[in-house]
Amino acid sequence: GKTTTLRMILGLLQPSSGYASIAGFRSDRYPQEVKRRVGLVSSSAGIYQWLSAREMLLFFADLYGVGRRQARDHLDRLTEQFALAEFLDQRCVTLSTGQKQRVNLARALIHNPPVVLLDEPTSGLDVLGSQAALEYVKLLREAGKAVILSTHRLDEAERICDRIGLISRGTLEAEGTLEELRARTGESTLVDIFLHIARGAAAVG
Repeated sequence: GKTTTLRMILGLLQPSSGYASIAGFRSDRYPQEVKRRVGLVSSSAGIYQWLSAREMLLFFADLYGVGRRQARDHLDRLTEQFALAEFLDQRCVTLSTGQKQRVNLARALIHNPPVVLLDEPTSGLDVLGSQAALEYVKLLREAGKAVILSTHRLDEAERICDRIGLISRGTLEAEGTLEELRARTGESTLVDIFLHIARGAAAVG
């Protein structure tokens, strides 16, 4: 249900009821306005293999309507932030998994959106790559952006999330801060909290 939720936020799927609101725009009424204000990082996001990283990032900036000078300024900033310089002009087909994910992270920010959706951003990354992705979340928070992280790696969510929603069998079973969830269940780790809540939901169901 995690990725499905993100698709509904983006207006890619029509929910059976309700809607998401991004910067005052409803996902069911103004999906294009929502997309302009959201950056999506997904482990399954396509990389255009025969474009260089530079070409791909500037292409996405153009899709979002970013002016050429501003796009170059954004690219310079992101190149430094994510250490892209060494492979910026390589074709994406030649990049390692970690390098591709860094390009994905930069792509999500090329139009400077106020909201960033992260769908399993550490999938396929080694320990160092995963740590870099989590540090990226901290940078986004420091920049004043709203970040929604979708992950099944609860240890990561426990480390970096201010508020946590736990989904079991397509239903949001609990939501709150880590301390609130601990108080509710009597468990200490997020893994144990999730198991406690999921088992309770299964018993009721």
